[in-house]
Amino acid sequence: MAYLEDVFVTEGVPEFTFVKPPNYTALLVDIRRKGKPVVVEGQSGTGKTTTVKKALAEVFPHNTPKLLTPREPKDLPIIEAINLDSGDETYVVDDFHRLDADSKERLANLAKVIAERDNRDGLPKIILIGINNVGSDLIQLVPDIAKRMGIHRIAPGTTGVIAEMIRLGSSQLNVEITNEEAIITDCRGDYWLTQQICRTICVSNDVDQTQENTRRIDWTPDEIKARVVETLHHNYDPAVREFCRGRRFRPTNDPYYKLLRAVSEQERSSVDLNEITNSRQDIKGSINNVKDHRLRVLLEQKESCARLFYYDVDTKNFAIEDPALFYYIKNLDWEDLRQRCGFREDAKDFEWDVAISFAGENRTFANFVGEQLRELDISVFYDRNYEDNYLGGLWSKEFLEIFVNKSRLVVAILDQHHKDKVWPTFERDCFTSRVSDAEVIPVFLDRTIFPGIPSDLVSIHFLFGGDVSTQSDAIIDDVVLRIAGKLDGL
Repeated sequence: MAYLEDVFVTEGVPEFTFVKPPNYTALLVDIRRKGKPVVVEGQSGTGKTTTVKKALAEVFPHNTPKLLTPREPKDLPIIEAINLDSGDETYVVDDFHRLDADSKERLANLAKVIAERDNRDGLPKIILIGINNVGSDLIQLVPDIAKRMGIHRIAPGTTGVIAEMIRLGSSQLNVEITNEEAIITDCRGDYWLTQQICRTICVSNDVDQTQENTRRIDWTPDEIKARVVETLHHNYDPAVREFCRGRRFRPTNDPYYKLLRAVSEQERSSVDLNEITNSRQDIKGSINNVKDHRLRVLLEQKESCARLFYYDVDTKNFAIEDPALFYYIKNLDWEDLRQRCGFREDAKDFEWDVAISFAGENRTFANFVGEQLRELDISVFYDRNYEDNYLGGLWSKEFLEIFVNKSRLVVAILDQHHKDKVWPTFERDCFTSRVSDAEVIPVFLDRTIFPGIPSDLVSIHFLFGGDVSTQSDAIIDDVVLRIAGKLDGL
């Protein structure tokens, strides 16, 4: 007799339903090879860690090495201390991709040195586990390492492999789970999800252990999806809402929500945000809004989000490493989440919350305002930050789009220079039509009168002496926070 929780396992290594991937023996041989560095890569949910644990248990049955991970603060000093003098120990670093660049390069160089040695007695063995192309990334860090280490990719389970898992579990419990094809479709080759779905099907039919007589279990996919999502809700809902609401909540600050919803519509839990930007014109502005800076800062500042979401700002790779979370967001009621987050329904997608128009004489003022707004999780178009994006293009064409369509508000820093200069005048011609819709915030630095901007328009008046450092507090209080307040009220 076997208990359900021991058959369809959602925590730890399964005893009855583990299915070896096709390259298991090759991985086992490399793990057994003294001192040979090993990399195990693949998308979330492919069973990388479980497979490595199984192989380690075979190679080291009496003293299985402990897995280390950057997710555990107590493991970080151990990882950082791994070096040539660490002795004849096996170090397994899971979530390798989560280490900082310096730590990854240090371990890659260490692996290279160890691999080059003919005699590896007394040297540590390093096994690295991570998502996506960890092996390829290491080769980029240390180009001549490829031939000296074992790189193994654990692919998602095939239809046959997932079917075998279901049959193994069903046999142990003496049940016949119908509609096997639906489980295979829903799990998308994900081993963990297969375990969870089968377990939920059994629980919903009051099967908690091996049945005396073979029992047929009928189930409905929609009902089981709802049950799985309900089971996962309390684990993930707080962090998902934290992520969607960003660093500073306001009803229109929803690019993180749009990003996560777009990821939920993908087939894989690891995506290139540049690809999503190119394929989803309806949310292109929102993704561009966060992918270069804001998303990285959000994950740095919100630990609950950083535990669940991974982002590489250089490659623009965004990943949900927990297969349960990916299943959860794929089956989530997104309209319900939008309302619970407090976002207003807005059909228009903006690339920036604010576009700043200014004359060159006020660049330091404009730059400071922009920096302070970004600290408040407000996306800002400031020309110097985006010059490379528009190389080869015409500023006149770009500015027309930016100041008319791509920005939620325009902050116009106005004085005599703005009135006299050619480019500020062109920008002003672009956005003047938005004044009547209260989408332009004038910041007057002197008493210059501008056609198209009514004299009784509610504006910000600030006497700027030319030195930002001596007036920084006043600029924040009298300009930056008032702009932020306007956005909060939209």
